[in-house]
Parts: sequence; structure tokens; C-alpha cells
Amino acid sequence: MRELPKLFGDESETLATQFLEQEGFVILERNYFARKLGEIDIIAQKDDVLHFIEVKSGKADFDPVYNVTPAKLRKVINSAHYYMKSKKLDVAFSVDALIVRGDEVEFIESVTL
Repeated sequence: MRELPKLFGDESETLATQFLEQEGFVILERNYFARKLGEIDIIAQKDDVLHFIEVKSGKADFDPVYNVTPAKLRKVINSAHYYMKSKKLDVAFSVDALIVRGDEVEFIESVTL
């Protein structure tokens, strides 16, 4: 049996994926793992831009947007560079956050800290 936080995270990523597809994104990968660098929750493409998307969700009073930390973003950025290098891609890209609050989704494009 899977742990509840993992199950909740998977449900949030599924909701996020559905939202992105409705917005015209093509989902390329989910849970991409770059060894020693980290994981990217969703890799998607819209128009000619690759989007590396960190999904955060939470049930507590604490807003999950605060879990998008500089350290986490560095891992996503490093993993994104690794992904593009391994696929021999030289395209525009964006590091984004998708915040799931219950059944509401907030997409924050081009996250910078």
C-alpha cells in the first residue's frame, strides 16, 4: 500500500496534467528523474517552448506555494539542463510551478526567485 502523501501527490499531479492538457500543453514526461540532480514533476511543451513544471499541493493551512523554494528550483533547473543535454535539445524553456489547492489550480509561468 502506498503512503498517503505519495498518493495525494500523485492525485495532484494527475489534476495538474489534466489542467495543462486543457490549456493546450502536450505532456512529454511525468516524474522525470535526473540521477543525482533531482526530479521534474512534469515536462510539457506548448508552442515551441519546453516547460519544466514543479507541482506543489497541500491540505494544511499552509499554502503550498511556499514549498517552491530556491533550493527546489535550483534542482529543477539543473535537471532541466540535464534533460535538454541528454536529448540534444536547444530550445526555449521555462521553469514553472503549478499549485494545487483542493480542486483549484494556479499556474505560475517562469518562476524566479
